[in-house]
Amino acid sequence: MVEKIRLGEQWYILATSSPADERKRVLKHNDTFALFDRFGDIQPIGLAEEGIYHGDTRFLSQQELLIEGVRPMFLNSTVKDDNGLLTAELMNPDLHPEGRNHIPSGTLHIFRGKLLSNNACYEHIRIVNYGLQSVEATLSMEFGSDYADIFEVRGFKRLRRGNSLPPQLAARELVLGYRGLDQAVRKTRITFDPAPSKLSSGRADFKLNLPPKDEAHIYVTVGCEKEGEAAAEKTDYFSAFTHVNTTFGRRLENRCKIVTSDTHFNTWIARSTADLVMLTTTLPEGPYPYAGLPWYSTTFGRDGILTAYQCLWIDPSLARGVLAFLAATQATGHDPARDAEPGKILHEARRGELAALDEIPFRCYYGTVDASPLFVSLAGAYYERTGDLEFISGIWDNIRNALHWIDRYGDRDGDGFVEYARYSDTGLTHQGWKDSHDSVFHRDGRLAEAPIALCEVQGYVYQAKLQAARLARLLGEPRLAQELTDAAHVLKTRFNAKFWCEEIGTYALALDGEKKQCAVPSSNAGHALWSGIATPEHAAQVANQLLSDNFFCGWGIRTIPCSEVRYNPMAYHNGSVWPHDNAIIADGMARYGFTDQAMTIFSGLSDAILYMDQRRMPELFCGFSKRPDEGPTMYPVACSPQAWAAASVFYMLQACLGLSFDPDKPEIRFRHPRLPPFLDKVEIRDLSINGATIDLLLQRYPHNVGINIMRKEGKAEVVTIA
Repeated sequence: MVEKIRLGEQWYILATSSPADERKRVLKHNDTFALFDRFGDIQPIGLAEEGIYHGDTRFLSQQELLIEGVRPMFLNSTVKDDNGLLTAELMNPDLHPEGRNHIPSGTLHIFRGKLLSNNACYEHIRIVNYGLQSVEATLSMEFGSDYADIFEVRGFKRLRRGNSLPPQLAARELVLGYRGLDQAVRKTRITFDPAPSKLSSGRADFKLNLPPKDEAHIYVTVGCEKEGEAAAEKTDYFSAFTHVNTTFGRRLENRCKIVTSDTHFNTWIARSTADLVMLTTTLPEGPYPYAGLPWYSTTFGRDGILTAYQCLWIDPSLARGVLAFLAATQATGHDPARDAEPGKILHEARRGELAALDEIPFRCYYGTVDASPLFVSLAGAYYERTGDLEFISGIWDNIRNALHWIDRYGDRDGDGFVEYARYSDTGLTHQGWKDSHDSVFHRDGRLAEAPIALCEVQGYVYQAKLQAARLARLLGEPRLAQELTDAAHVLKTRFNAKFWCEEIGTYALALDGEKKQCAVPSSNAGHALWSGIATPEHAAQVANQLLSDNFFCGWGIRTIPCSEVRYNPMAYHNGSVWPHDNAIIADGMARYGFTDQAMTIFSGLSDAILYMDQRRMPELFCGFSKRPDEGPTMYPVACSPQAWAAASVFYMLQACLGLSFDPDKPEIRFRHPRLPPFLDKVEIRDLSINGATIDLLLQRYPHNVGINIMRKEGKAEVVTIA
């Protein structure tokens, strides 16, 4: 009954037109997010992705502010540094220039403040008359709700939908509703203060009569209600404002802070920190970073793990929340429709109408080959950062189940490598982080056939087994620890024998279903440095190649080099630049002693951020070569903000500093620390380890970094390894 729109049987985001406005304004609070244009409006034009969303459903698809029936003129808009409040400033255009009620342009100043809290959007509109005469005018707001599932907004076509409910009107309230095919009732409750002069099912009019220098205030609340969910506590704009400020402020305080000598870098850090706070939702298991807005505002296994990995040194609580949630949702049985197998870690969970009806397979979907080994690796890294063995003991069965999945189900043919192949034609064709339908191919452009063993995934498995071996020793299982260590060493030897390709001078992208190399250079090879599976001599070749002109565009490393047949700088995975990919590669380079190369990547992305709206690093951007006096070319449907892109700046800084932790001693360690040329000084405040807190001042010198302890509370040492 459902027409599934795919490209090469792969789920993807349709881009049938350009975005109406590249300068989107985004807000999020827990499971509710909103996407506005720079006016603060929601317009059903362009890609038509704007709206107020809750639980993967758009509860408001139109909201347009008008003055005397026409759109105001734009002055300015911004989202506060902590992402808690959107403000927009507008003014009237020339109104009725030939009539008695002529209102010259700029007479009325219109301020809009918007914020999200408790499943609702709260708005304050202030209108001030700066003219010399009294003004009579009508301010209007038009509304519409389509209750589109986020996948419909992305391009999914349905043959049947549910039914709109009759609008409910009262003096101060409009309720729109929809009963889905899942029989769930969703309602949009719009309340006004003061009551509109006129209210219909799609419009509210407010008659204004403003003497000179007088002002009027209007408050509008848009609440999202779903049958079966607890109703949000009713409040007003100012109480919601206080609640959001307190909540976001508390989250910002509970992590270490970074201040540098470079003001642009400080802005990048501040925006990234605020984006991570905004994207993080408090779940019963703990905090979890939702992947990105607008398309991925939900729990993703791989994204959550890699985001937590990159933020581990500044906020280990995020990793704990991610591990706890993924342990709680770990697959326990076989479900081919969802690519689920015992011990496998979640890929994606959705809660909209399409997921409830299984029109899409993502209600609780496990089609990822890398989340399971990455889950184990993150558990080991979390212990290295915190020494929290009690928590690790609590999820030890989940770690062992994930290890069992790797060996029993991940390695389908027993050749020692982990492969993937979907079980149903509705699942994802490719199940690594590059999951486009055409992202795994041979050098002549032929698409690879499953089962496919990806280059980077073998490194993740190697890393996972070493991390699990350490945890096994700590938990009193020495035999298992030795088995895991031995298996990791065997895997490293076989990987370097089977994946290294002399023809291209790097690791092959993958082995296809016939165990033939996909002899394509790719950024995936850089992940082999991150995991440590690369031999030193191969690591040097990979690092040099990734910074060649074919790969490095000036802003960052492309996913594949421009010399390849499928290279396209505008493709999602075949020539674009992904910040998180670059950060992982930078950390891998520094691991092998190539910190200068890591700083080149850091510098490229630092240059790119200067051109990004609100200094926000997007999910990806196009891979065109850097040109003088021009910024990077944006990818039109990239998520912004995106959690692992926001976290990339912290990981690159950690990589250059060679920063690691030993909670048992306890020690904070800097191994061959370096700072990139654009950072002379870095101050790290409230860096914690094992109950101790330290403030550090780092000073760049030509060949090293000076580290001064500014404050220390508790027992911990700072060690520099030159």
